[in-house]
Amino acid sequence: QVQLVESGGGLVQAGGSLRLSCAASGSIFSTNAMAWYRQAPGNQRELVAGITSGGNTNYADAVKGRFTISRDNAKNTLYLQMNNLKPEDTAVYYCNAHVPRQFITAITSWGQGTQVTVSS
Repeated sequence: QVQLVESGGGLVQAGGSLRLSCAASGSIFSTNAMAWYRQAPGNQRELVAGITSGGNTNYADAVKGRFTISRDNAKNTLYLQMNNLKPEDTAVYYCNAHVPRQFITAITSWGQGTQVTVSS
């Protein structure tokens, strides 16, 4: 069974930074591309950033230049360094396998997520 445990969220002022972590079970992490997603109230879950098992990364336009995704394959842990946070980054952040945008709603197993709140 897939296990995903996100942590590191919190309340921060605009311009501040947070570092999120995701501890993943080996069955999902070891050979898969992984990603961070987020869901704001009233919005669909969206891709924030993805990383392949080899370290290639991609980012949503809204976070390029501000967020950095990384992974520690030895620890089965995914990270998201978020700098220069904006109020529009406020959302619950989740990690999971990286899937094409049209398949995000098809993912049935999610962790509890971690809340990020950015005040203006």
